[in-house]
Amino acid sequence: MQATIAGLQQELAAGSTSSVQVVDELLARIDATDEHVNAYVTVNRDGARELAHALDDVRAAGASVGPLHGIPISVKDLFDTEDMVTSSGGRPSSSSPPAADATVVARLREAGAIIIGKTNMHEFAYGYTTENPHHGDTHNPWDLGRIAGGSSGGSGASVAVGSAIAALGSDTGGSVRVPASLCGIVGLKPTYGRVSRNGVFPLAWNLDHVGPMTRTVEDAAILLSVIAGPDTADPTTVNAPPVADYVAAVGRDIAGLRVGVPTNHFFEGIDPEVLAGVESAIETLRGLGAIVSEVTIPGLESTVGAWLTILLVEATSAHEDMLRERPEDYGPDVRTFVEAGALVPATRYLRAQRIRRRLVDTFAAAMDGVDVIVTPATAVAATLLGEAVVNIGELTEPLFRTFARISAPFDVVGLPALSVPSGFTAAGLPIGFQVVGHPFHEATVLSVGHAVVAAGDQSDIEARDRRKVAEISSHGKDSHFAGTPGGALLK
Repeated sequence: MQATIAGLQQELAAGSTSSVQVVDELLARIDATDEHVNAYVTVNRDGARELAHALDDVRAAGASVGPLHGIPISVKDLFDTEDMVTSSGGRPSSSSPPAADATVVARLREAGAIIIGKTNMHEFAYGYTTENPHHGDTHNPWDLGRIAGGSSGGSGASVAVGSAIAALGSDTGGSVRVPASLCGIVGLKPTYGRVSRNGVFPLAWNLDHVGPMTRTVEDAAILLSVIAGPDTADPTTVNAPPVADYVAAVGRDIAGLRVGVPTNHFFEGIDPEVLAGVESAIETLRGLGAIVSEVTIPGLESTVGAWLTILLVEATSAHEDMLRERPEDYGPDVRTFVEAGALVPATRYLRAQRIRRRLVDTFAAAMDGVDVIVTPATAVAATLLGEAVVNIGELTEPLFRTFARISAPFDVVGLPALSVPSGFTAAGLPIGFQVVGHPFHEATVLSVGHAVVAAGDQSDIEARDRRKVAEISSHGKDSHFAGTPGGALLK
């Protein structure tokens, strides 16, 4: 298993490694893997090493900056960073960095994190594949011919291949959870309003969320503890209930916890191998003493339509000036969506917002008797690069709908949702399991997700991970699997 935040916290505190050593090994890993995976747009080589030396000096003097002291983190390239240009996955309009960090980036730095680089993404976060006409496509580390997911594909791939210890992504229709599922890592979309979006280029203000992408649930809890909380620069953030001790929730006994399994929508049109992995995770929860029952969530047939309407209109509003002044700077797929948003009538947008309000109440009623609901994180494992249509049995549909119908409902209603690994397909592709909780109950979601992962076959996961690591080293782009040369970051 590759390095984690929790593991490095202990090693750095004990003096068995240094921030400089960690950064140097991570930069070597980026050099070894990124020509194959293309997870990064910008690598902060000199800045990361300089800060690592300074943080090591602080630690040597007997002080600590915070819980992320000296730990490298990658951030999606739509988060403002005062020391690196932000392109938001598009053609950069300026060669100068932003004037200030995004709030979440500032909080990472205040906690001692080193921003190792900016990760690749679907252009302007407007897609599920991270096939990018400006920065190149991001490849899935488990199979270089497949997508890493989107729009936070570079963040997911960087964590999966070990070129970042952890990452931040954004989630408007599944853009944290989809790459996490397809890349075999952990991805958390917190409750709407839990984490500030100040300094994050918007896609749709009523749907955007910011969340951690990590190798373990414990690491997701650590990152959430750092970035969560109100921000006067983002009026959508809330102050109540207060931020919980998320790390303490990891490892909590889930016996007696009530788990709902939806009888409609979320288990329809699912690849059989994915379904088997999810059903296995549900049985794991039952074996751990959770009380599993069925729930029905009515009215979901209108969810994707309402989500897409809100997304189209709000994204076009965000891009109005650029579309008028620099239309040629868009890739063809994103330009089509941005132009389409201008054609949506106001009455349709308002109807979608009314549907959204009803869905919030619908989910609250359906979840009244349970602590969490569980679903697949995605309907399929990673698809091939270039595929625009997905076939699942007799079902044929656009790729965006395949991912949106499972993940987007939870952006619409703003509930906390977590994707954790739940086995592999016969082809060795990761399967994701999704845990969804009540508003601001991220601690419960994390405890359930951790229980599923901890009860799984960790030896199998580590063996596959090491196989992935070895094969990219020896075969490069011709390998079915990808990864990185072994080193001190492999545990």
